[in-house]
Amino acid sequence: MISSVNDVHVNDRVVVTGIGAVSPNGVGREAFWEATRAGRSGVRRITRFDPTGYAAQVAGEVDGLDESSYVKLKDRPHVSRAVPLAAAAVDEAVRDAALDAKHMSREELREISVLVGSGGASQEFTEQQYRFYYEGKQKQCSVYVIPTSTPGTLASEVSMRFGFRGFSHLISTGCTSSTDALGYALRMIRYGHATRVIAGGVDAPIAPLIVRGFQLMRIMSTRWNHEPERASRPFSRDRDGFVIAEGAWFFVLETARSAMERGARIYGEICGFGSTCDAYHRVRLEECGEEPARAIQLAMKEAGVAAEQIDYVNYHGTSTELNDRIETRAVKLALGKHAAKLPGSSLKSLIGHPQGACGAAGVAATLLAMRDGVAPPTINVEYPDPECDLDYIAEGARPLAVDYAVANCIAFGSKNSALVLRRWHG
Repeated sequence: MISSVNDVHVNDRVVVTGIGAVSPNGVGREAFWEATRAGRSGVRRITRFDPTGYAAQVAGEVDGLDESSYVKLKDRPHVSRAVPLAAAAVDEAVRDAALDAKHMSREELREISVLVGSGGASQEFTEQQYRFYYEGKQKQCSVYVIPTSTPGTLASEVSMRFGFRGFSHLISTGCTSSTDALGYALRMIRYGHATRVIAGGVDAPIAPLIVRGFQLMRIMSTRWNHEPERASRPFSRDRDGFVIAEGAWFFVLETARSAMERGARIYGEICGFGSTCDAYHRVRLEECGEEPARAIQLAMKEAGVAAEQIDYVNYHGTSTELNDRIETRAVKLALGKHAAKLPGSSLKSLIGHPQGACGAAGVAATLLAMRDGVAPPTINVEYPDPECDLDYIAEGARPLAVDYAVANCIAFGSKNSALVLRRWHG
């Protein structure tokens, strides 16, 4: 195990040189960040389908994306909503990193790999194909129903669009999917198995049956249909469930040596990853919080940092009673007395819960917070829960110098994953 990030050779240090964001509160990295630091919500009434008759009628929908710029009109019926979302975010990340795939040689393209984290992949597309079939509209079914419904094809869509010829994989571990994708990318680069990886997350789960399914579990917010912006309420005593959302956040990851040699701007470093399993329940968290705490500790151990060095936590913060309470407990277990004075925030209060893409969303917000020295707020914490008693930056964005941060995620199936990020010091 690595003893300290400072002991890692520069060629093994993994940095972020490009960020792309397609979010419910802003399309494009800077629009996303401006809305996030301003505490501006992207949650609104569902428009993807008619939600009349649904108990939950609000979602974090991406608005203002021109899909035709990323998927040809003739191809759009054959791919899921996730494809243009991912393509747009990857396109921005690649341009931000000053990479020009159009003018790269085949050998150069072989050095770029793709690692997508997605909980549902193209599930929305598959649901639509079944709907066509059972409504007697078989002629509207896509000839590509099988390959598009195969989760791994989502990563292939990204690779094919840009011509990237390295490995092209999809990680699907529920809500930890994109955190895991970034963690695996870190290790693939650090240990010499990849040169450069386009990694991040995308999900597009706003579809009738998916929403019905979540409603059956009684974990979605239903009380705020008349005030959508107030529906996602992490850590507030009156919260009543999460808000479903879509979006894509992607990064260019490469070695520090590669980035410096080509003069690329460096946002920060991913220096630790930890993942555990409660082995407890399909959807519930174990009350003790020990395994999510251990995931954080494993990430800190790999990064070689002590609890007192962590300056900020980007919480999973779903706005469900169980998650918020146990995640708070886990952070206390992982960071000890330092947790009491450690600021953190939940991005889901602003965008809803984009499922497997949520970890990447949190990483994007954290890296931009490091860049600008401003930590984003958690909105809607109007009635603090006594069992959620940490500093969630509930009063608005806060000036904050962040050298080290934890980005935390918790998933169905008892999964827990965390990353440690470091501001770039050279």
